[in-house]
Amino acid sequence: MFKSEKRRVEKILRNFLEQKEIPVPESFQWKPIPFSGEWGMSVSFFKAAAQEARSGKQVNVPERAGEIARMAADLISGEDEFSRVEAVQGYLNLYFAPDQFSRKVVDSVLAEGADFGSGEPKGERLMVEFSQPNTHKAFHVGHLRSAILGDAVCRILEFAGYDVVRANYYGDIGLHVIQWLWNYMKFHRGEEPPQDTTRWMGDLYAEAVKRLEENPEYEQEVRDLYARWDERDPEVVALWKKTREWSLKGFENLYQILDIEFDRYYANSMVEEQGKEMVQELIEKGIAEDLRPEDAVLVRLDDLLGLENEKYRVLVVLRSDGTALYQTLDLALAKLKFEEYDLDTSIYVVDVRQKLHFQQVWKTLEIAGYDWAKDCEHLSYELVNLPGNVVMASREGTVVLLEDLIREARARALEVVEEKNPSLASDEKEKVAKAVGLGAIKYPMLDRDNTRIVTFDWDTALDFNGQAAPYIQYAHVRANSILEKMEGPVPEALTPDYTLNPAEIELIERISRIPDEIQNAARDRKPLHLTNALYDLARSFNAFYRECPVLSAEDPVKSFRLRLVAAAKQTIANGLTSLGIGAPSVM
Repeated sequence: MFKSEKRRVEKILRNFLEQKEIPVPESFQWKPIPFSGEWGMSVSFFKAAAQEARSGKQVNVPERAGEIARMAADLISGEDEFSRVEAVQGYLNLYFAPDQFSRKVVDSVLAEGADFGSGEPKGERLMVEFSQPNTHKAFHVGHLRSAILGDAVCRILEFAGYDVVRANYYGDIGLHVIQWLWNYMKFHRGEEPPQDTTRWMGDLYAEAVKRLEENPEYEQEVRDLYARWDERDPEVVALWKKTREWSLKGFENLYQILDIEFDRYYANSMVEEQGKEMVQELIEKGIAEDLRPEDAVLVRLDDLLGLENEKYRVLVVLRSDGTALYQTLDLALAKLKFEEYDLDTSIYVVDVRQKLHFQQVWKTLEIAGYDWAKDCEHLSYELVNLPGNVVMASREGTVVLLEDLIREARARALEVVEEKNPSLASDEKEKVAKAVGLGAIKYPMLDRDNTRIVTFDWDTALDFNGQAAPYIQYAHVRANSILEKMEGPVPEALTPDYTLNPAEIELIERISRIPDEIQNAARDRKPLHLTNALYDLARSFNAFYRECPVLSAEDPVKSFRLRLVAAAKQTIANGLTSLGIGAPSVM
């Protein structure tokens, strides 16, 4: 909150610290002071005191932090916008009177609109790689968390002030593709995909696996086809390109439904040769050990680092026959990303089971002299379980397809919308059902710690009274309903000159926290911070809705409450948008 006030105070503090020859921090870490009759914000001087101590000065850090805070408090005390300024145990506390704070919060939201909660530009470019489906397979619920988590992290980072590049790295080569092509060429040659492309592609892959299991003699045909692929047989390559495009178009349709976009697509095939070249460089530098043809090409990481205890183990970077592995490709992909975009950080939204893999790849790159390797980050996540312990297995075809889940979500949401608002026009019902259905799918994927398994359940996901997207969306609808009944525009800015109801105070407090929660979620790469804050905000609004009459109140209470409702509506909408969830106006 209060960007202008913080900037002005920070300017005063920087000048003061420079004049006193006290180390100036790169940024001031403001924290809100919990409401207890008045609102406030606080900043610590312990880091400045600690820097002085490290520079050789003989100082007691806690005592010095307290001294700096007291001098700063004396300097700031004359500023009119603060009702009280104090120094407490190394912290500078700045307080606002309730009436002034309430006005500042509401005015800030309504002045900034869709930008409320956004952060100042950080001057940092981050790439977030997420989703990573395999062509020639179905797009199932098992792919869902990476797509939804990655998209939400991108939205939050962008809103927090970072320059974000959205990347998708899809698997378009490998045994699964050759098996699919073999099955198509032998049993489906000439067929074109139906409208439901990804389902059909997945069915043909499961069919290929089943045929090969039931008829082992076909394995030689697959090996022969793989050899033709390795030799880049024109017929095989042409068919691969054509059928890969079918998959990619099917994926794009699903991304459009999910409202997910990408700036850059990478493919396994794009980095295969570059990966092999990098392995050769590792061999020449003595980092990799070439044991072909009897064995693979290895990087003995623990030995290279002189580690007595096993940590990074051995990384295989090329097979004995010279073919590439996932780690071969990831070496080249990491390099390509930094070359193309001059990144500050490269974030990989990938299953938690790949933790060691990435540690090995990045440590290998670091040993090879690539300084940016330390700027690679694994944002790990756990899997999604469905009721009945459904296990995802593309090979067996026992998958719950994403389009089926979306279709069911919209159908279930439509039933609720028709029950709540039967007079709504049919096209509006469908629009609302889409927003509610997708919100019901996305929110559970984000409202858990990334490394916890998500067990998806329809009753919980579509709960209008619990911690779920529809509950938050319905608070937005209630706010909109009040504003639609208002006569004329939202009233002009005013300072409340009455004793605020506890429900008003709680709502104002929750609104004021959203900008900090956006920053917290961006810093920790955890949408969970924002989902919790939005739920608390919706709960506070519903309490306000029950306890504080708006349209029937007398002025000036009515005018301020109308502005507060408008501010709550805008804040909820901004928060939902930052999660990739729609904010319907009716329901």
